[in-house]
Amino acid sequence: MRFAEVVATSRKIAGTRARRAKVAGLADLLARAEPEEIRILVGFLSGRPRQGRVGVGPAALWASKVDPVPEPILDITEVDRVIGTIPGITGSGSQARRTDLLECLLGRATSDEQDYLRRLLTGELRHGALEGLMMDAVAVASGIDAAVVRRAAMLGGDLGSIAVPALTEGAEALQAMRIVPLRPVRPMLASTSASAADAMESSGRASVEWKLDGVRIQAHRSGSQVAVFSRRLNDVTDRLPLVAEVVSGLPVSSVVLDGEVLAHDLEGRPERFEQIMSHFGTHEEGGRKPLYPYFFDILHLDGEDLIDLPLGRRISVLDNLVPAGCRVPRLVTDRVLEAEGALSEARRSRHEGIMVKAIGSTYQAGRRGSAWLKVKPAYHLDLVVLAAEWGHGRRTGRLSNLHLGARDAESDRFVMVGKTFKGLTDAMLAWQTERFLEIAVRRERHVVFLQPEVVVEVAFDGVQSSPVYPGGVALRFARVKQYRPDKPPVQADTIQRIQRIFEERGG
Repeated sequence: MRFAEVVATSRKIAGTRARRAKVAGLADLLARAEPEEIRILVGFLSGRPRQGRVGVGPAALWASKVDPVPEPILDITEVDRVIGTIPGITGSGSQARRTDLLECLLGRATSDEQDYLRRLLTGELRHGALEGLMMDAVAVASGIDAAVVRRAAMLGGDLGSIAVPALTEGAEALQAMRIVPLRPVRPMLASTSASAADAMESSGRASVEWKLDGVRIQAHRSGSQVAVFSRRLNDVTDRLPLVAEVVSGLPVSSVVLDGEVLAHDLEGRPERFEQIMSHFGTHEEGGRKPLYPYFFDILHLDGEDLIDLPLGRRISVLDNLVPAGCRVPRLVTDRVLEAEGALSEARRSRHEGIMVKAIGSTYQAGRRGSAWLKVKPAYHLDLVVLAAEWGHGRRTGRLSNLHLGARDAESDRFVMVGKTFKGLTDAMLAWQTERFLEIAVRRERHVVFLQPEVVVEVAFDGVQSSPVYPGGVALRFARVKQYRPDKPPVQADTIQRIQRIFEERGG
């Protein structure tokens, strides 16, 4: 398939807001792909090459001036081959050789293809064809029910690899997919509720759990082998020896557990998230504190997948298997007062708040829905840093004022919702100045624009209407709580969520 077809489809999709039209355009291209092209195509259209990062910075990519060819000659397998070759170039002078190889590729591309390649390789490709749309497109192109495709993608962890059997083997191949211990499953995500009462009204009888301010993990065991994965599905087993020790000691042959890890101070109180991240991957012997596991769900046990069981049954299995000291505190109730009491107790224990989970809900891996609701005492959002401004006075020479963006669930672009310089410590200022300059894509006077990849947790007092910002709303009194390196940008909160807060609370 010609690379120009991918570029043309991307531009067409970017020009429409209609989800059905986007899906139809993607499905048409997928249906015409050869089997060996499918995985490549999914990666390109999702804005994520299957090889990941290529090791050439955005500044070098955008600074490179190569004359385009007048007519398209590239096919997608050639582009994929070059992208796959670049990370393997190492040693002295590797950066220059990588740049030379990319320039050779750009020299065989048209002007539109060059622009697409640069945006693809710097993470700036925002044409609304991210994974939710791609899942629906795979379903349409293959004629398989969308729920079957979504489930397979959740369990397989890689939409590109799911698309191949979907389009070449059919529904039975996807329906046969199961959880494979030691292969990570996409974690279920939570939506936000303004209060315990609202959450209980939505959920009914629920498991009300402490919302720990820890790092999300997924622990796997198959026989004697244990693997621990991060929220981003990266293998972090060697960083969490206590988790591996606990899971190794369980009386099972195979298991998959969902939970978090925490560090504690000398008085046994939980440390803050940023402190926990500083301990991530260290031992007491090295002067840092160990990280302890606290599990709240079980997805698989001894060859049987449990994700389709109601939460109440999964809790029972978990409680019979995992020691109480390694479980997240919870109570099962349908009473608002008891949920509010749990919230107060969690806050007194220096945790974020509570999770309210419908007791009859199944584990919807990789999805954010109303079955899990997080309740915090103040508004908190995870947003993406779109740009930063050079500071003044004491902050001269450091990037300070942050431009905050929310994800548009319809287009998968990022929409600016405010700025803030509040809550930034000296350590944060130093870190973000160094990090932001690494991912800068362009500069305009005192503003440095960034690849949209750094997620920051922001607290704010409310939402007000704004004629300035494209989403029509802006955050009031936003302040930085912490950076969230464990979260990818696709898990940032949406502009639709912020608009709902505005509508529900009247600004």
